[in-house]
Amino acid sequence: MHAVATTLGFKFSGFLMELRRNRGRVVRSVEQACVVKLSGAVGTYSSMGPEVEAGVAEIFGLPVEDVATQVIPRDRHAQVFCALALLGAGFERLAVEIRHLESGQKGSSAMPHKRNPIASENITGLARLLRGYVVPALEDVALWHERDISHSSVERVIFPDAFMVAHYAAHRMTQVVKNIKVDGAKMLENLEITRGQIFSSQVLLELVKGGLSREDAYAIVQKHSHQLKKGETLKASLLADKAIMAKVNAEDLNKIFSGENYKKSVGKLVERIL
Repeated sequence: MHAVATTLGFKFSGFLMELRRNRGRVVRSVEQACVVKLSGAVGTYSSMGPEVEAGVAEIFGLPVEDVATQVIPRDRHAQVFCALALLGAGFERLAVEIRHLESGQKGSSAMPHKRNPIASENITGLARLLRGYVVPALEDVALWHERDISHSSVERVIFPDAFMVAHYAAHRMTQVVKNIKVDGAKMLENLEITRGQIFSSQVLLELVKGGLSREDAYAIVQKHSHQLKKGETLKASLLADKAIMAKVNAEDLNKIFSGENYKKSVGKLVERIL
């Protein structure tokens, strides 16, 4: 069932902020994974001094690994895969929302009346792949002593695969968002499906302001919402109830059902985000 009204701009602003967070996570995780390690077979600088490592690090503009074994600790790599998985999860959340809201792209091969959201469904599948790379990356953290080679065969696969999948998912998501077409008339039509029930919480609060207990106000609004006659709106049902109109005035009720209360703060929130 419908909840209360919102705007598409506000809905999408939440996805924008999530994307910003995920982009920051990916950038930070890659930065922390890019370190120099030239400290010998077990990290003790047995064959060359720390000054060589420091010189190379300066040339490349990278930090030196704090404490290494034969390799850089793999928790650094695992954090990258976690960040990529979260990026994919963010794409998926947006793609799922679009799948629920849109009419789709291409007709079913068996059912001509259907239109399927192919690109959004693809993104969901890609996000699952990105999550799948996290477990082997975490398994690679606990190596034997200074290092065994159990991680090598895994990393040769998951590093290129994960970045290619993330890149492709980002490309598909970009194309989906660029090509969104908003049908404002249909959105208004969908709001009317509830025949005003989406404003029930506002009516409840207005009745409480009029002197009713919250429990009584809730029961009254619920009764009117659930017993609407065919073609009747919640507003009309309430206006016809003399007991209710003794607690609220028609002007306040009309303002509630105009929907203005649901939009009064949304513009400022979106402007703040942008």
